[in-house]
Amino acid sequence: MFDVVLVAPEIPNNTGNIGRTCVALACRLHLIHPLGFELSEKACRRAGLDYWPRLDVLEHADWSRYLARATPTRMWLLSTKGARSVFEADLRPGDHLVFGKETRGLPEALLGAHGDRVLTLPMVPTERSLNVATAVCAVAYEGLRQCISRGEIALDAAGRVWLPENRQSP
Repeated sequence: MFDVVLVAPEIPNNTGNIGRTCVALACRLHLIHPLGFELSEKACRRAGLDYWPRLDVLEHADWSRYLARATPTRMWLLSTKGARSVFEADLRPGDHLVFGKETRGLPEALLGAHGDRVLTLPMVPTERSLNVATAVCAVAYEGLRQCISRGEIALDAAGRVWLPENRQSP
């Protein structure tokens, strides 16, 4: 559905929750190093990430290698510094949704290079940010809602996501 991109994630529990959302929505997860945690099989087992083997996850050494390997056609960068609401964006299957590290967000240089693609989630003015796992979930489900409304993705009778590559219709 979407490609979720985490730039230098620091907190393993957030990445684990994001991975779970990606599995639930058939999204690919891109992890751009450095990571603030270990992703060995032993570490994943110890953390109880039983869904991790079902996750489509790619690791990239840095931003330039991510761009070269993933070749994103359309990217949306999520930041509290954005002036455009995620609800104003036209999210499409295959879009890359880019999120920054928990303590600092995305680098200013990256935001400046993609100014027309920086989105934010609406919040009251007295709050500074949402947890990154919460933000990923909110944006991914807004994208799903948009795709359903355009008929690009459907829900089956049980309310489960039906993707066009599935063999049976809803």
